[in-house]
Amino acid sequence: MKILTLLTLPIVLLFAACTSSTPQERILKNGAKFTNLPAKHQELAERGELARGMSADAVFLAWGAPSQRYRGLQGNIVTDRWDYFTSTPVVNNHFDMHYGIGRGWGRRGSYSGFSFGPEIQYVPYRKATVLFKNSKVDSWERMQ
Repeated sequence: MKILTLLTLPIVLLFAACTSSTPQERILKNGAKFTNLPAKHQELAERGELARGMSADAVFLAWGAPSQRYRGLQGNIVTDRWDYFTSTPVVNNHFDMHYGIGRGWGRRGSYSGFSFGPEIQYVPYRKATVLFKNSKVDSWERMQ
């Protein structure tokens, strides 16, 4: 029974991490944050859009939690930057030949072989950034 639990737990966590949430799902889960927003910001959050002057709660409801957060200072103004990352698959084809001496594949002596095929790696990249000044949205950018 313990082995079954240990094997299924990573699979469940993998599927939970792969689910994407929509603004509507975040609004349902965070109703109090949504009702505290001005009407204009509520409309924008429901559509997943941003505007200057929005609060961090409104941005969270519209775009979700950021992948990374940075805090800084420009003059006397406290700044926060939220970066959103995603990844893209990159396919590499490889062909390897190898030769060894010693205990290879459970026997003594030399061994050789080759391997080939596609290999897929997921490369992360920044897809959007939101800049806050004094806890309000000042600017944002997103990939087209």
